[in-house]
Amino acid sequence: MTLETEVQVLRRVPMFRGLDKGRLKLLAFTSERVSFPGGQILFNRGDTSDAAYVILDGRADALLDTPAGAFKVAEFGAHDIVGEMGVLADTPRTATVRAATDLLVLRIDKQVFLELLNQFPQISIAVMRELAHRLERTTIRLAETAPADGASPSHD
Repeated sequence: MTLETEVQVLRRVPMFRGLDKGRLKLLAFTSERVSFPGGQILFNRGDTSDAAYVILDGRADALLDTPAGAFKVAEFGAHDIVGEMGVLADTPRTATVRAATDLLVLRIDKQVFLELLNQFPQISIAVMRELAHRLERTTIRLAETAPADGASPSHD
């Protein structure tokens, strides 16, 4: 994938839409392109939050371990960002993220991501909106899978 292609993908990420082409090129250039085969873990719950990941191609799942096994709490695809919550909160990862298919991501180092937020407040607002939408989707998913009798939820 070329730098120009990565810039086009970054432009489709809602929180980066307001950045000019020069900033997007710099972001793409300072980030690392990483491939994960399907089934590989990007990071585990409890790991240090050292980067955010923009999915360039493929799909990933956010998983929580439960007594009954792994529970999928979210799905991510092209143009989605994952791992930003821990970076923003400066906390360990809250879920494990696993490649559901072969995955190509742009790894944005924590310091680069935070500097971007400092320089462009509109990105911070977009991140907050995305996190609010994600929380809403997760809450709905959990409500739909939680059995009425209080037993363990069904798992993917």
